[in-house]
Formats: sequence, C-alpha cells, structure tokens
Amino acid sequence: MSKAKGKNLLVISALGEDQVGIVEDFSGAITDSGCNIEDSRMTVLGGQFAIIALVSGSWNELAKLESQFDQLAKKLGLTITARRSEERGAPAGTLPYHVEVVSMDHPGIVHNLARFFSKRHINIEDLTTSSYPAPHTGTPMFSVEMTVGVPAGTHIADLRNDFLEYCDELNLDALMEPVRG
Repeated sequence: MSKAKGKNLLVISALGEDQVGIVEDFSGAITDSGCNIEDSRMTVLGGQFAIIALVSGSWNELAKLESQFDQLAKKLGLTITARRSEERGAPAGTLPYHVEVVSMDHPGIVHNLARFFSKRHINIEDLTTSSYPAPHTGTPMFSVEMTVGVPAGTHIADLRNDFLEYCDELNLDALMEPVRG
C-alpha cells in the first residue's frame, strides 16, 4: 500500500463488540465510497474489536464515507470517530530505531519506556504490546515493539548503553537497533 501523497486523508478509529464479518463490512464501506485504506491496525482486544485506519480519497469520497458512519455504527455496533488529516513527512533530523523489550508482565512497563524516551526528546512513532504465557512455565510475559525517532545529533552508542542499563535496572530484556530498509 502506498502512502498518500497530496491526497485528502481521514483517520478513523472504531471500537465495538467482536463479530465475524466486521472487517468485511467496514472495509466494504470504505471501498464503496471510492476511498482507499492507506494504513491500518485492526485487532481484538479483550472481547472488543478495535480499528484504526488511515483512509485516502477525494474530498467528495471522504465526505460520502463520513456520511455513512452513523448507519455503519448501528449496523456493526461500533463507536466510530474520524478526523481529517494531512500527510506526515519523515520527521526532519531524526533516525528511526527499532526497540524490542520482553519481560515478565507487571504494571508500568510501557510508562517507564515512554518516560525514558520522552526525557531524551525521542518521539515514539509506533508502539505495539502483547501479553502471552511463557513456554513451558506459563509465566505471564509482556512484549513491546516500537519504532522511535532519534534526533540526528544524538550519540547513539551512549543512548543505547543508557537504554540497556535502564532496562537492566527494571529487569527488562531489550534490543535497540537502526531500522533497516
């Protein structure tokens, strides 16, 4: 899927009870309006289905889609919100780094990681978490994957060392490497 360049964009979030066919009906409304899904995340969280999507189209196509939200929300049992947006260019003067963290599950992991990067003026561009039982033991585990935008003037070796030491103090296994490609 190509990123929209010079197109009208709409960011949509939707949440509702998980059910078979929800992706078909939701994506069908987008397609029927003449719009295109540029980027999206759709997942089951608990018993709820969550959608966040970046949709492109002409001004008229997006308006047609927006006019269908009330009917689509009733049909699918969703709460839908949307906001017009503009394309975001690559942040100037930043380098993308991939971060992975795994640990026994406990409260505060995401907050502590966010604090580490925020204090260093490093923006979290993308973040995904998941919980799962450890193989063999069943111990609750927690995984974090993120992409961060590191300011170009940052001494990477020092940042990586500080990050790994911070994670060691919190008993988190971590990896930080440049995004490839």
